[in-house]
Amino acid sequence: MKRSTPLLMFFLLLVISAILSVLLWTGRIWFVYPDRHLYPVRGIDVSHHQGAINWSRVSKDDVAFAYIKATEADDFKDEAFTRNWEGAQKNNVKRGAYHFYSPSYSGAVQAENFIATVPTTSEQLPPVIDLEDFGNNPSQEQFNTDLHDYIAIVSKQYGTQPILYTTYTFYERYLRTEFSGYPLWIRDIYANPNSKKINAWTLWQYNPRGHVHGITGFVDLNVFNGKSLQGI
Repeated sequence: MKRSTPLLMFFLLLVISAILSVLLWTGRIWFVYPDRHLYPVRGIDVSHHQGAINWSRVSKDDVAFAYIKATEADDFKDEAFTRNWEGAQKNNVKRGAYHFYSPSYSGAVQAENFIATVPTTSEQLPPVIDLEDFGNNPSQEQFNTDLHDYIAIVSKQYGTQPILYTTYTFYERYLRTEFSGYPLWIRDIYANPNSKKINAWTLWQYNPRGHVHGITGFVDLNVFNGKSLQGI
């Protein structure tokens, strides 16, 4: 009988591993849970990928803010932006807009696309520039020139510095030297933001497979590094 014990333990480990994998895949458990005492302000970021959103239900599910995809590259406009922008505002969810940046187009052209899409209102959060791996590698010099152009135009239009959304890898490759002084939205889905890799952060995306009432399917979950959005 004793010889069956290792086999039984192996089988139990397989079952437990399978259960954990399913729970992670469905987003029912995750790797990291931000401390609610330290980070009480919770938010989401959305695009057309979330489909039709019931913002009334979202507003009742511990969602204080939402960043909404507006544009991408030189001419793409997210088809759900207007309805999400209006839906968040009508249900008292603090809103901001983001642009998915592409090095294939000048910063000025991309800024014009964003400005043509996103209204200027007194209550919106600072605009965000989504900076992720491009698939190609622009030179640092050209990247710096174009991103500075984008930032200058958008900052003038909305009266505030944009927030830079990024990963550790991209930050180290393109942002650390020239753009480290800008507010940062860091993606870390496995642990708390690493202070050895970034100087400071304003927003933290910690879960890409979250669940919120009013949204069918997954949604990105975020926290603000502070007690009130008035500090953003």
